[in-house]
Amino acid sequence: MYKKFFKRFLDFTLSFFGLLFLSPLFIFIALAIKFESKGKVFFVQDRVGKDKIIFKCYKFRTMYSETPANVPTHLLSNPKAYITKVGKILRLTSLDELPQLINILQGTMSIIGPRPALYNQYDLIEERDKYGANDVRPGLTGLAQISGRDELEIPVKAKLDGEYVQNLSFKYDVKIFFKTIISVLKHDGVKEGAHSSESEKGNEEQQ
Repeated sequence: MYKKFFKRFLDFTLSFFGLLFLSPLFIFIALAIKFESKGKVFFVQDRVGKDKIIFKCYKFRTMYSETPANVPTHLLSNPKAYITKVGKILRLTSLDELPQLINILQGTMSIIGPRPALYNQYDLIEERDKYGANDVRPGLTGLAQISGRDELEIPVKAKLDGEYVQNLSFKYDVKIFFKTIISVLKHDGVKEGAHSSESEKGNEEQQ
């Protein structure tokens, strides 16, 4: 019942009220981004969703619009030089991920689940296939995010994603949710320009 109905009901309800109550914060962040640098407020990227269906994933823009297109952050000569001051704060606090509440409301994402892979992260997608981790909606946060985030290698991350799928339940989601809050407050496992190809922060491609 939880997997087939209640989880989606919770996702819709929490994302709806989350967007409603956080709208002042959204406006403040949007103004801060526009004030510091030219370009769009949102960064939109193709990600892999449930059943490997590609969808548009939303984030707040954290890099200058002049950043070379389609180049992962960790491959830039000086990644930190391309990240705005506002962007640095957003990444450190994970506030750049807030627009994904829109994805959750739309139904392309869930609050808890494996983080959505980039469309060209074939190694991660293949590894997740072994564990059925591509058969569920990707999440705003997940088991891998509270277990190391950018520090994890792809096989380890995919295995954790599979472990989540096997143990998916309301109790497990609540546990991950609160551990995520602690992880974000402690900035656990965040490495700008990390070598792992799954690094959420290290694979942002400018459009």
